Amino acid sequence: MQAGHLPTPKKRFGQNFLVQPGIVRRIVAAVAPRPEDALVEIGPGLGALTRALLEQLAESPWPLQVIELDRDMIPVLRALAPETRLEILSSDALQVNFGDLADSAGRVLRVVGNLPYNISTPLLFHLLDWRERIADMHFMLQKEVVDRIVARPGTSSYGRLSVMVQAACEAESLFPVAPGNFFPIPKVDSAFLRLKPHAEPLVPDLLKDDFAKGVSMAFAQRRKTLANNFKGTLNGDMLRSLDIDPQGRAETLDVPDFLRIAGALQILREGDRT
Repeated sequence: MQAGHLPTPKKRFGQNFLVQPGIVRRIVAAVAPRPEDALVEIGPGLGALTRALLEQLAESPWPLQVIELDRDMIPVLRALAPETRLEILSSDALQVNFGDLADSAGRVLRVVGNLPYNISTPLLFHLLDWRERIADMHFMLQKEVVDRIVARPGTSSYGRLSVMVQAACEAESLFPVAPGNFFPIPKVDSAFLRLKPHAEPLVPDLLKDDFAKGVSMAFAQRRKTLANNFKGTLNGDMLRSLDIDPQGRAETLDVPDFLRIAGALQILREGDRT
């Protein structure tokens, strides 16, 4: 399809449509969908990836599910396949209960999509809430966001997003994607990301809130020391007792470090209740 014949992309939806068949084939090869998969695509747009996924799922006993917020795209998608093969959810993915989708399929989900740049981070956190119902996720994102997700401690890209995602999933940047693969052509590079939830949660449920709080506090002001960022909550002696340097900075800490911080925050919180 030529760019001139495409519906006008809407800035409010952060739409950049995939238009190059080569990159679509590479995405499908990375996802490697099987007929037995319960596959959900977020943000199908004009259906370039949807069409390719439908070909791979021709023998599937249930439909490919797609979540599309832009109602103008629904007729375009509806023309791709009958309802028995393609179920279209006209909804905001941030509001979707992925647990219900997994229940309907009777199995864990595989989620894929070209995520809108303007909601990519909140959408990732929403999906992480359902990670026990998801086998894996494959997403097209801004390369800068992918670099932050897969960054290691001690690097400039490492931050709150890195810790929170890596605590929940194995994260792998699969390949970069040039701007020319989209219409309209974005001003940034993209990359294709694979997330696979850990078989055993690294963060116990009883520590989830304290873990998130500790990560947020540590990275509140990146240039300040941990002693400064935790001032009034965890003093220097407390941090040293956790084998953490109070004069260090948040980017030096890994997930186990933040787990120890979460444990200390939990003890303090429970102590305040007594």
